Amino acid sequence: MSEPAASAHPPDRPPELYPSFAGRLLLAQRVGGVLTPLLTAMLAFLIGGLVVLFVAGKNPLGTYKAIFNGSGLNWLFPWETCSVRHPSDEVCTAATSLQQTLILFTILALTGLAVAFAFRCGLFNIGGQGQYIVGTVAAVQMGIWFEALPALPHIVLAVAAAAVAGALWAGIAGLLKATVGAHEVITTIMLNWIALWVGSYLVGFGGPLKDPAAGPVPVSREVSESATLPVFWGSPLLQGLHIGVFVALAALIVYRLVLTRTTLGYEVRAVGFNPQAAAYGGISVARSYFLAMAISGAFAGTAGAMDILGWQLRLDTTAVQSYSQIAFLGIAVALLGRNAAVGIFFAALVFGALRTGASTRNLDPEVFRPELAGNLTEIIQGLVVLFVGAELLVLYVWQSRRRLRRAKVRRAPA
Repeated sequence: MSEPAASAHPPDRPPELYPSFAGRLLLAQRVGGVLTPLLTAMLAFLIGGLVVLFVAGKNPLGTYKAIFNGSGLNWLFPWETCSVRHPSDEVCTAATSLQQTLILFTILALTGLAVAFAFRCGLFNIGGQGQYIVGTVAAVQMGIWFEALPALPHIVLAVAAAAVAGALWAGIAGLLKATVGAHEVITTIMLNWIALWVGSYLVGFGGPLKDPAAGPVPVSREVSESATLPVFWGSPLLQGLHIGVFVALAALIVYRLVLTRTTLGYEVRAVGFNPQAAAYGGISVARSYFLAMAISGAFAGTAGAMDILGWQLRLDTTAVQSYSQIAFLGIAVALLGRNAAVGIFFAALVFGALRTGASTRNLDPEVFRPELAGNLTEIIQGLVVLFVGAELLVLYVWQSRRRLRRAKVRRAPA
């Protein structure tokens, strides 16, 4: 009588504790989804610290701490401020800086979603700047009109107009992709420039949106008070934190739910994985391309509305040509956040803190020159994009470290 075959699993551990190959693959993907952004950020800050040390001759840890304090994040840790010892202006300064960080977080989260949603459909939307600009134009015009409306419907109307304007502007690129196969990178770049110069004309000298009372200043009229986003923390005169931050948080939740709980989200993700297979399964690839770009543009247009209605309150050529470039940072936010809602939340907070903490207004010049810190911020942003693009290289370096450690253990004498 032959002996029974040995069990594939030890008798003291049930088989369900051993995941299948598919289970192990899913676990690796989830771990990589968390590990890779952390490694990317660590490498970017490490190389940025080396630049601080060898080029500027400053202490990287002291510089990063000064940027952290300048961003206002130290407000979350009261033992880091002198409020524990005695009342002072430092606490007020930290609160004001944190409000600025969260205002930037609002814009970066929305522009990051504009990139991420299109990317989930296999599209690279780098037209966030143009969509942001048309959103600001629509928001400022709706904010000027309908002065008799109560605050809530006026705000909703202005924000909705900005979202629709951004959706239609991005929808042009989606339509061209769906009908004639025009690459969305080319078309969105072209649309960026068109929006920039049209917006500059509208508020420039002789433009239809220019305020006649402003004289030689190329600026629009100020939006009505009823269209201004209420400030719930800080002073409205000092750009306190407005309710737009809740709009950004709601947008993150909507993004997550649409992608994971709706038919539209399933179709968008299916087309992003494999357009041919999606078409074979009965999904309209052209429709998905158009809708993905339109929804992305709605996010970017909403970001423009948050800026205009939240603290700019009027549109000028500087905002159109210079400040609108913040929408490009949404690309880095989406890449670092790996197009996930939670990842975009933290990535937008990191980049918002970097920009606020490294500004000339908030960074202590005795620790690091603010004008150089702005360049440091750009270096870190560029490194993040570089390392995210080289994701396989980052993971290979990390795994090589582990293999090297195992090899040392094997060579160690017994």
